[in-house]
Amino acid sequence: MRVVFRFRSALAPMFGVLFAVLSAGANESAAVFSDTSRIASIGGSITEIVYALGEEGHLVARDSTSSFPQAALELPDVGYMRALSPEGVLSVNPSGILALHGSGPKEAVDVLKKSSVPFVEVPEHYSHEGILEKIRVVGRALGVDAKAEKLAAEMDAKLKSAEKQTASIKQRKRILFVLSTQGGKILAAGSDTAGDGIIKLAGAVNAVEGFSGYKQMSDEAIVTAKPDVILTMKNAGPPISEDELFANPSIASTPAGAARKVISMDGGYLLGFGPRTAETIHDLAVSLYGSQVTD
Repeated sequence: MRVVFRFRSALAPMFGVLFAVLSAGANESAAVFSDTSRIASIGGSITEIVYALGEEGHLVARDSTSSFPQAALELPDVGYMRALSPEGVLSVNPSGILALHGSGPKEAVDVLKKSSVPFVEVPEHYSHEGILEKIRVVGRALGVDAKAEKLAAEMDAKLKSAEKQTASIKQRKRILFVLSTQGGKILAAGSDTAGDGIIKLAGAVNAVEGFSGYKQMSDEAIVTAKPDVILTMKNAGPPISEDELFANPSIASTPAGAARKVISMDGGYLLGFGPRTAETIHDLAVSLYGSQVTD
């Protein structure tokens, strides 16, 4: 009996890890890390939420999109969230991996999910409710549900307030979100994208319709879209030159091109859908509507 007892005792930690892995694999959004001492955070908004919860002491690494707050930059960088290397992530010896949905490539994520390190995938929905869900899932994974509910309530109030600022505006601006202009081709945001989501939250209209994701637009489609404003991001990928943008004949023939109206915001701030999004909504709305935005 004594031998059996020792055998079971030795296996107990292994079963604990196995249970956490199975829980994460079966339902990542409901998973809880059994050990939160060394968490690798993949996704800028995830890292921001961890800091907003006051749980940054658990972090052992972050990905390259996690550039806010400034203190996060002191953590080891395991690479870009969409180009992860399993070896790079596991090299920091994490006790858990907290990753935003969309992290990749798929092959790398599959390897990480099958490793002995518990993996929690956080859903990504580009909406008001999607932000609150992220907060709750992160809080749940770290075992701080009460803190997460408090932060979610605060964010809910801020987001509602920010969205109300454009409620009385009658003439909604038509926005073309341009992700890149490489090769002279306009890559724009359709539905089900962060670009589409932030445009709507700021009280504007996505000028393109009929497709989801980011796709190259034909010259005819751009002209037909008739955007009033071009929205771009900076500090995230190849910079978009305004001169190059407005030199494009199809862009030049739109109301936005005629007025040379472009708004460019930091990529992480604009598309993060995290604790700062209420401020993003306000700043974008003011840039679009000026004094029409109410407090």
